[in-house]
Amino acid sequence: MSQPSLPRLGFIGAGRLARCLALSFSRAGYPVTAVASRSAASAGRLASQIEHCAAFDDPQQVVDAADIVFLAVPDDSIGTTAHTLRFAADAASAPYGKALVHCSGASPVELLTPARDQGASIGGFHPLYLFSGDLADLDRIAGCSVTIEADGALMDALTALAVALRCHPLSIPAGGRMLYHAAAHYAASFALCSLAECVALWRTLGFAEDDALRALLPMLSGTIETARDKGLPNALAGPVSRGDTGVVEKQLALLEGLGGDHAALYGLLTRRAVGLAERRAKPPAAIETIAEAVEESLNRSLNQAAAGASVK
Repeated sequence: MSQPSLPRLGFIGAGRLARCLALSFSRAGYPVTAVASRSAASAGRLASQIEHCAAFDDPQQVVDAADIVFLAVPDDSIGTTAHTLRFAADAASAPYGKALVHCSGASPVELLTPARDQGASIGGFHPLYLFSGDLADLDRIAGCSVTIEADGALMDALTALAVALRCHPLSIPAGGRMLYHAAAHYAASFALCSLAECVALWRTLGFAEDDALRALLPMLSGTIETARDKGLPNALAGPVSRGDTGVVEKQLALLEGLGGDHAALYGLLTRRAVGLAERRAKPPAAIETIAEAVEESLNRSLNQAAAGASVK
């Protein structure tokens, strides 16, 4: 049951992120009153799961029916959509004000300036979470962080919404969204890319992808748990952490022999592993020798990567 003292929420966009947020906010007691999407069917399906929520064809109808409107559209559509929306002249004096909030991690909040010029507040609300599109997202998102950019009353309202999701509010400096979002890929999509590289290499040994993942995912989970408990430098394992120069050199040579970019990727990541090992209270004695071996391999493999194909 929604509480009368809470702002009405609306969504432009009905994809994975919007579905999770809209359903979660409704479950937390917030009135989610309107949804619009390029796909009328998607908007209808989402609205049908929320009490007193209407599905619209026109995004402007969401603005008219809600106090805080979440713009959950692709980055390239944020600015163009914001330009089409009209806010009443008394937007700032409405009971909860009027606000337009995008859910992108990378795009600047300033893309919403057309709404601010009409008296609405603007902000950013970006959950640090990979949405699956399943109902399980409603529970899995708990404990994640939400990066918020806003001022005054809207900052307070968005912080309360993050807490309602059982998430941790984060703030970043103005102008920092692109770097923040680029860096976050390393903990999300690029972690998948590392797994995909391992699967590709194991496939040459006869492993099917399902079998490889069954073996690798528990190791990945354990690595993350150890990093949380002991910190990044002390969670580091493998030949770099032990100062095993011979293994590093042999693995680099093997991967160079495969061609493509395998050795280059391994070398660049090993360079980062050397940096982590150097942060330990007692770095391995052979760390400088390992670093030299890595740089020598990279000088060869980066040129090789530009010229040849890799194992898929």
